Amino acid sequence: MSEPELVEDFFGVYLLCCINPKYKGRTYIGYTRDPNRRIMQHNRGIWAGGAYRTNNKGPWKMVMIIHGFPNNISALRFEWAWQNPTKTIRLQHLNLKKIPRKESEFKFKLRVLSEMLRVGPWCRLPLIIRWLEVEYCEDFDPERRPPDHMTICQGPVKSRNLKPKSSTTIPPDTECLLCSSYITYDQSKITCLNSNCELVAHITCLADLFLVPGEYVPIEGSCPFCSVKLKWGDLIRKMKGCSRNSDGEECSDEEIVPEKDRG
Repeated sequence: MSEPELVEDFFGVYLLCCINPKYKGRTYIGYTRDPNRRIMQHNRGIWAGGAYRTNNKGPWKMVMIIHGFPNNISALRFEWAWQNPTKTIRLQHLNLKKIPRKESEFKFKLRVLSEMLRVGPWCRLPLIIRWLEVEYCEDFDPERRPPDHMTICQGPVKSRNLKPKSSTTIPPDTECLLCSSYITYDQSKITCLNSNCELVAHITCLADLFLVPGEYVPIEGSCPFCSVKLKWGDLIRKMKGCSRNSDGEECSDEEIVPEKDRG
């Protein structure tokens, strides 16, 4: 089994499939900050923090997870919409319903997901569609593939808490190389992912450069100094202090918003 990919500041929405012959074909959608801990909770039952709908119906497999959300609210809204495709205003025009006798719950959930990833606001997020169980992996319909800036991958993942950034004061003479004005201590600065590039800029200045007319969240663009292709989500993660090599603690699901507050 391959080593799990380490992801900091993790917010994920997952799909479970039941492998109990008595409940074969059942699925469950949920939110987590720690997928490895969460699947154990589901399989142990309510007493261990599992969900009512999965209790005593296991074992379950977490077959896929969508992550890359900017915060827990964004992920929880995605979870609710995936669970309730006929209730969310984003998908009501599609009238998504399971096809009786022709479509399994799993296939239906994938069809809903493929539509969600192609409508706003989710179509502009730097999401990662990760298959955790290879035997369940399926290709998206060619006409309903996720946007090109989203990543589709396979393999295990491990979440880590983001280490608090050290409180470093920006030197008073730090200049935004895009607008030529100084970056003050209360303004967010952003740098290129290329370690050899000297770009330092206000986050708003680079966002304006990357924005497509009519949109309000950048997706990607080329560095104005080194011409490296940059994904906006990667830039934000770097700005927040995320790195692939971290000794931070594992995330927990303790900050989950109660289900009644997710709508």
